Amino acid sequence: MMNSHFTQEQYHALHVISSDLARPGPFDAALKETLNQMHEYLGVARGMVTIFRRDIDQIQTIAGNQMDEEATERARYSPGEGIIGRVLSSGKAIVVPRINQEPLFLNRSGTRDDIDVSELSFICVPICYGQEVVGTLSADFNARSEPELSLDLKLLESIANLIASRVERRRIMEENKRLKDPDAIDSHHSIIGSSDAIKHVRQLIAQVADSRTSVLLTGETGTGKGLIARAIHRMSPRKDQPFVHLNCGAIPEHLIESELFGHEKGAFTGAIAAREGRFEAAKNGTIFLDEINSLPAQAQVKLLKVIQDREFERVGSSKTTHTNARIITATNKDLEKEVEDGTFRADLYYRLNVFPILIPPLRNRGADIMLLADHFISRYADEMGKTVERIDTPAIDLFMSYHWPGNVRELENAVERAVLLSEDGVVTTRCLPPSLQMKAAENRNEKRGRLEQLVAVYEMGLIKDALKDAEGNQTKAAEFLETTKRIIQYKIKKYNINYRQYRKSIA
Repeated sequence: MMNSHFTQEQYHALHVISSDLARPGPFDAALKETLNQMHEYLGVARGMVTIFRRDIDQIQTIAGNQMDEEATERARYSPGEGIIGRVLSSGKAIVVPRINQEPLFLNRSGTRDDIDVSELSFICVPICYGQEVVGTLSADFNARSEPELSLDLKLLESIANLIASRVERRRIMEENKRLKDPDAIDSHHSIIGSSDAIKHVRQLIAQVADSRTSVLLTGETGTGKGLIARAIHRMSPRKDQPFVHLNCGAIPEHLIESELFGHEKGAFTGAIAAREGRFEAAKNGTIFLDEINSLPAQAQVKLLKVIQDREFERVGSSKTTHTNARIITATNKDLEKEVEDGTFRADLYYRLNVFPILIPPLRNRGADIMLLADHFISRYADEMGKTVERIDTPAIDLFMSYHWPGNVRELENAVERAVLLSEDGVVTTRCLPPSLQMKAAENRNEKRGRLEQLVAVYEMGLIKDALKDAEGNQTKAAEFLETTKRIIQYKIKKYNINYRQYRKSIA
């Protein structure tokens, strides 16, 4: 029921908005018109609508007036982050009488950088569909009194109710786009893990994938930097274009420029024919330069020119070639230290480090170790035509106590060996590489790992055993563990357990 204190003009605005939303046609256009009506009739200086993307655990802006495409793209939040994140998480509106006095206000879009925010009020309300918060509606107003803000709050809540069903449909449409894209699913969901560290990496991938921004991936050897680079490419608009990978450390110094930029016939001894380089091969796709720290000084100069001017010349040619390739680089070294030491150009480093992503080492990923182990066991058991049902407890202890200096790559190799040597469908300590067992013996008197990691692994084992006994029935599994179905469902989601695999197949 509408508030009796609304003015005639406000009633008119609500009527116009509801009429626009009721007409058939694209929702984006209707939503844009809604924000324009709010600006014209309700004194909203700037309006913004977000949706909560469950598939990437992120709040994404889908419309905003007085905002260009770049600002809209920047305005992304994690649940609980800033005012918008708080409203979405709590389901309760927030009213800010003066933006400059609210530390939670992030201005992620950057649209208020040149405005005196001490003269702005801000309101954010949840958009609810049924019992679920599916997004937010927020608005800037010129500084308002408390009674005025109270009325504005009711207006925004009314508009949020009007657009709720369409916002939910838009959210489902966005999520389904990704679900229908097998490349995106493969790239994003092959990043196995439920730890906070790997969730953060997924969020960063989602934030940067759609842009052309340069990305620098850092992390120890074997952490999966190549996998992350491919995930960014496959989730981007460039996914149908080439993905070109070059390990700079594997190319002799005198050939690196030719590999990157190509060469003309006779450009140097051995150049018996013209050849295109990796940048030409990448076309409008992505070029991934691994071990970028190994790039020689002269090649660093040429790469900097490519980034700045988007053009280059083949070795031995004066003809300029343009490139639109997106550049992703990776290193396991401390590039800042190499800049300080003078072995890496500072200007190139700053150009590459626009959007850094640190890939966490496996030892800091807790229960992800066993999730990855299960994943690799399933893969290699299928490849070898073997049945491997479980890892025994002593082997789990070795997996969790080992430091994994080679990270995910070392874990994968260890699991491949273990599957090959396994008997009776069980991976035992005997199946594991000697390095794990020797290191475990050395570490008997050392710290055993964070308590939450060990508890998580034990908890996963209990839940999997209960699901096996219950043949995948979550209610029965909860009864076996003397807990509730709701808790079991939460834990299954948390640990990414595929309960369906325990169901008996029906002939």
